[in-house]
Amino acid sequence: MVSPEDPDGTELLLEPSGHPAVQPYKSALVQDGIPAASFAVDDVRAECERLRGLGVRFTQEPLERGGVTTAVLDDTVGNLVQIVHST
Repeated sequence: MVSPEDPDGTELLLEPSGHPAVQPYKSALVQDGIPAASFAVDDVRAECERLRGLGVRFTQEPLERGGVTTAVLDDTVGNLVQIVHST
């Protein structure tokens, strides 16, 4: 996965689903709501709005917990991805 706005920028590669262990692992993580990856952002709420505008679906809306705000999105290929910032 790479940003269309910066195709030469940072690229995220998660395990391809071809290995027999991958699908049960990914399914268990999604079922339990556990993100496969987490990324720091400057402002979770602003980033959620920006990503929503691009068609991203969130499985967890921004949630503040003890000085940290998180949100979780569906990457459309079977993984959950968390974005986070400290307040």
